[in-house]
Amino acid sequence: MYMYKKENINFDKYNENDYTVLKFPVNYNTNYDENKNVYVHLFEPKKVNGDIVFLHGIGNTNIPYLEWYARYFKKFNYRTSVVILPYHLQRTPKGYNGGDLFYSANPDKCVVEFHNAVKDVRRTIDIIENFNDYNPNKLYLVGVSFGGIIGTMTLALDKRIKKGVLMITGGNWRWINFHSPYTEVIRKEYYTIGNSYGCNSEKFCIENFRKNAVDFVLNNFKTIDDIFDKAPIPCYSYDPISFAKFVDQPILLIRGIFDKVIPKEATDDLISLLPNVIVDKIPTGHKSSILFKNILSKKIINFIN
Repeated sequence: MYMYKKENINFDKYNENDYTVLKFPVNYNTNYDENKNVYVHLFEPKKVNGDIVFLHGIGNTNIPYLEWYARYFKKFNYRTSVVILPYHLQRTPKGYNGGDLFYSANPDKCVVEFHNAVKDVRRTIDIIENFNDYNPNKLYLVGVSFGGIIGTMTLALDKRIKKGVLMITGGNWRWINFHSPYTEVIRKEYYTIGNSYGCNSEKFCIENFRKNAVDFVLNNFKTIDDIFDKAPIPCYSYDPISFAKFVDQPILLIRGIFDKVIPKEATDDLISLLPNVIVDKIPTGHKSSILFKNILSKKIINFIN
């Protein structure tokens, strides 16, 4: 599920706005023509001091705002690759909003979709590491919200990344699926359709699979393969808390004190399992965290430096 064949990637390259676009085909099956290619917005300084892989949140509207960070990092000579995740921007299938297809109560579907996103990120790194001015000791990852979820999984699986910054994010699908205002569509699917594992409510989830998910992860997942082989239900196999204990790189986690989109418990659970984490709190909610971009960008640069 999480492995892929590393090979030379043929990519197209063209200019758009103030960045360069890298376009290359996905290496997995997809039902949507729009999603058959990966797009990366490359913000490249004249002199490269290091590389940052930047992962945006779910939905199309946040991406232009978050690319402010890429422009800021460029000023400090960090080349920043904003990976456009599946089902976003030009990868959005007709009839859907950006990221809609990640909202599902079916873990058999989600485990494939989430790991496809991770493959897109890792294959972007495959391209970056072939740039002439690439420094293998200066590759970093910044993930925001949903990008932090995909970022946590990527950090566990790809040790080419030396440090990570996770912003307004969390783990444990119990908290996110049943308590976030953004996942109402998933709750409706649980209550009306359910899934093949019998999941139809938070009560069922707790009683059967997630009474104490953090302890289950600590006691049962000793290797990456255990996340798949020993998971009682596939939603563990794309849950950031399952991967967090394998993220041994230094991590700066930035949380919003008043964040409701990512419930407090979800962030707490993720932090509890990251072995090498520094936590920074900001007095903001989820979307309003962008108002602190000037402060946060300096914190990120100081951390990776």
